Amino acid sequence: MKTKGEMEAEISEAIVRFEIEYMGRGPKEARTYVMEDMILVRLKGVLTPAEQQLTKGKDGVELIKRVRASLIENAKPVLAQVVSDITGAKVVGLHTDISTVSGERIIVFTLDRDLEKTLPRKKTS
Repeated sequence: MKTKGEMEAEISEAIVRFEIEYMGRGPKEARTYVMEDMILVRLKGVLTPAEQQLTKGKDGVELIKRVRASLIENAKPVLAQVVSDITGAKVVGLHTDISTVSGERIIVFTLDRDLEKTLPRKKTS
């Protein structure tokens, strides 16, 4: 059985691969947290140089948010399957937002059960 840390690392790696394949570039940093029946993924440095230029205007900010939301909406089944394959739990919800100020994206997956109760913290010898 995977430890909590191993599962978190595997999810981070999978989300980075998704960002590269679907969005065209990966984040500068990714961190995943398993918290009871939720998984929170924090991606830093997700905006492309073109998007960073667009953030200078209000219309650009709204455009980035709409395009990114649309891309994630279309990819929800793929993301849910990736997380389900890694965790063994069913994804019942996916929520996300992107900050055009900090260049971060937060993704929250809600699951059908509390993973934290069943995951070992560290490998035993």
